[in-house]
Amino acid sequence: MKTRRDFVKSTLALGAAFSIIDLGGLFAATASTPSATTTPETTGPKPILVAVRDGDRVAMLDKALAELGGIQAFVKPGQTVVIKPNIGWNASPERGANTHPDIVAHLTTLCLSAGAKSVSVFDNTCDPWQETYDISGIGKAAKDAGAVVVNGKDETLYREVTIPGAVLLKTAKVHSLVLDSDVFINVPVLKHHQATQMTSAMKNLMGVIWDRRFYHTEGLDQCIADLLTLRKPALNIVDAYHPMVRNGPRGKTVEDVVEMRTLLASTDIVAVDAAAAKLLGHAPGDIKHVKIGHDMKLGRMDLENVDIRRHKLA
Repeated sequence: MKTRRDFVKSTLALGAAFSIIDLGGLFAATASTPSATTTPETTGPKPILVAVRDGDRVAMLDKALAELGGIQAFVKPGQTVVIKPNIGWNASPERGANTHPDIVAHLTTLCLSAGAKSVSVFDNTCDPWQETYDISGIGKAAKDAGAVVVNGKDETLYREVTIPGAVLLKTAKVHSLVLDSDVFINVPVLKHHQATQMTSAMKNLMGVIWDRRFYHTEGLDQCIADLLTLRKPALNIVDAYHPMVRNGPRGKTVEDVVEMRTLLASTDIVAVDAAAAKLLGHAPGDIKHVKIGHDMKLGRMDLENVDIRRHKLA
């Protein structure tokens, strides 16, 4: 695994254009204070985006949640919770292909400590589900923390629903946990993707759909945005500790990963992906599904109209 500085030294040879040292400028400003100001472009308080860097995963998650009011702001006693990580590939945690198990385990513990009746974890994996849950480390970590680990490859757990407001994805089979749980938390890993330049919070939700071929045949970026008109997650937590910056979404070796030691969190799924895009050196509007989500008013990609709360732990 490369450090930020090591990666910068090699980017010219790779032909990449990542702004790794300052993390895409996301941490260039001083830490902001809580704000409810409005601008001519907004109709209410600015959405909050928390960006934390240079701590371990658990410490950064705790800091981000504290800034958002704590897990109690999202999970109430007696509620059912579904956590949707990226568990797509049968790759070990250091490869950066999946959400890190430490984040999933700690979030599960926090939800249960807040009084959740149950916490379920699943993904519609790309590789065989049992092997993927095992090699990623997420299956054991989630179960040990008290979660119910659910087979995302069981078609009987999906229900056909109408997608309101969709342009292309008018109907889809959606996992019943997403349809029925009281609280829906989205916990993607940030990484390069050959088809969409990056995958983060918005694209991670392809894993709640049974048949993803429709996305690829009819319009991938539009379908990614369309699904959000059905149900947006209550909270989005982006694992950007060591993003995969090439050969995504599976990756080949740990050399595809660069250490950024960063975590992003927001209730605004478009804003968190706009920030994630900047971490990988992209303008938010250059990621098509982020631009579509903004244009459909599903969230904000114009980060100047987002209350960004920056924290450096070390």
